[in-house]
Amino acid sequence: MMKKIKFLMIAMMAIIGSVSFTACSDDDDNTGGQSNYDRYQKVVNETVKKHKKSDKVILLVAFGATWQQAFDTFDHVKSEYEKSFKDYDVYLSFSSAICINNARAGEHKAEGAEVREYFDPEHWLTAIGMAGYKQIVVQSLQVTPGEEYRRVRDSYVKDFMNNRNNDFTKEYMKSLDKQVVVGTPLMAEGGDVQKLAQVLVNEPDILEALNSGAVAFMGHGNPEGYDYFGANIRYTELENVLQMIKPKKMFVGTVDMENNLVADVYDRMIKAGLKKGDKVQLYPLMFIAGDHAHNDMADPEDKASWFSFLNDKGLNASAYVKNYPKSEACWKKYKEGEDYIPALGERSAVLKLWIEHTKDAIKKLGTEDAMSTPTTAGD
Repeated sequence: MMKKIKFLMIAMMAIIGSVSFTACSDDDDNTGGQSNYDRYQKVVNETVKKHKKSDKVILLVAFGATWQQAFDTFDHVKSEYEKSFKDYDVYLSFSSAICINNARAGEHKAEGAEVREYFDPEHWLTAIGMAGYKQIVVQSLQVTPGEEYRRVRDSYVKDFMNNRNNDFTKEYMKSLDKQVVVGTPLMAEGGDVQKLAQVLVNEPDILEALNSGAVAFMGHGNPEGYDYFGANIRYTELENVLQMIKPKKMFVGTVDMENNLVADVYDRMIKAGLKKGDKVQLYPLMFIAGDHAHNDMADPEDKASWFSFLNDKGLNASAYVKNYPKSEACWKKYKEGEDYIPALGERSAVLKLWIEHTKDAIKKLGTEDAMSTPTTAGD
């Protein structure tokens, strides 16, 4: 109970902080009348100016996180993108103001690790435009095309293309016509589900778990009323494909999708023939292992977590993986022992699928499938 109270207090403080982050007046602080928004913009502008080596850029957009393992995953992913797209500058942004503020406060960072500072896509796109980039690729790091992906595409990117704040000249905005694209999430289409399923069933740790029991993946999902693009269906489709490959052995549930919560997953397990004492290995179906993975999935002290719920029902559920390879894990330099929660972004074969989405997006540059600059932009 105390843990939940602490979490709620942190969340409320972060929300208050996020308001100041996005809507400070010019005299909200003691920095010579400069708002937090403007100070952050200056930092991002200077970062882009310092690191700009190309006229082409990839902006990776994640929801965000406040765990050291997640920070290290983001570092790893950015590095892999730089290796895969040598002609592009690569930057990383968080779309969650709460995650930005909590990361800035040092929440969950490893002892001795640096405090991380992340910025939202609006600040990055503004800095990218001010730096005069000629081709812009915004890659979503979401798993499905749900609420967060919609916000990236239909708010951040479209606001930039509409030159909402009149930061850029009309000539520059016209030069970006058909030169801005958005890379889709991991499971944007039905064919993506097939590809992901084939990758997952060939991961060594998942194969090992299947040899002795069942496997359950926990995705995020969207609550009723927020299922944009029908994204929730991808979780059902993934379970169906996995069940075709490994009948009655693989399950996919969510944190928020109606009729696909942990209790629903348990019911499907029982119908599939699982009995008391049977082993179930849990995995996050998320880009990083953050709050949802460590708390909603793995927390032994939370009776509502997947780990606690399934064990209370008599199954032998495990939330951590033994001997996960250091070549794949992003947090081994801080974490002692061998227990680990591997996220999708740490799996090389899964990350390659995201990279393929970026390559597909790049192919759309200069075509009718790229984003158009409205005729009023810059007026």
